[in-house]
Amino acid sequence: MAKSKKSIIDLYMNWMLEHGSAPENIYIFCKENKMEESDFYAEYASFKAVEKAVFSAFFQKTLEMLHANEAYQSYAPKEQLLSFYFTFFELLTANRSYVLQALPSTPKELDKLGKLQDLRINFKAYAKEVFAQYISTDVKNLEKLKAQTFQETAWAQLLFIMRFWAKDESPSFEKTDIFIEKAINATFELADNPPLKSVIDLGKFLYKEAIS
Repeated sequence: MAKSKKSIIDLYMNWMLEHGSAPENIYIFCKENKMEESDFYAEYASFKAVEKAVFSAFFQKTLEMLHANEAYQSYAPKEQLLSFYFTFFELLTANRSYVLQALPSTPKELDKLGKLQDLRINFKAYAKEVFAQYISTDVKNLEKLKAQTFQETAWAQLLFIMRFWAKDESPSFEKTDIFIEKAINATFELADNPPLKSVIDLGKFLYKEAIS
């Protein structure tokens, strides 16, 4: 019987945590997990594909949890995005050992990381949908420009918060929660064009935490 995507993802994550590195090859991985290679290839072409699927699965699970909450649909766009961030980082925290092992330590590497390619595509589409509810202009070109800018800003912001979370040593990662709120407030005020207060507030927080 072929393994489901979730099963292969779980097996791969467990392997990485137990061995500290990826399997030498797919044959060994399948043999150790008592599965046929054909079952693996029916779902994924390589370990790189599995690694992409891990972070994509975090995204999909986040959406499932959000949509399971009936109140979510009635939230304003900013509250929807805040709910996404908090839920997404709860899932990352539940899998923190794997995530810290999978992600590099520098922001330059993080931005180029192929493992996040599918997450990037999915998250930008989600951010576009959320922001579409927020745009209040009737000027089409401006609306398109603001939507594109928001998507890129939101993705860069998510990467930066992931880096912050990876270094956060506060109880229950409370500093990450504070950072998320300040970052979202600043982003939406930038969209409205009177950004000064939230941007300064965010800047003070980042300076205090001395992000390098």
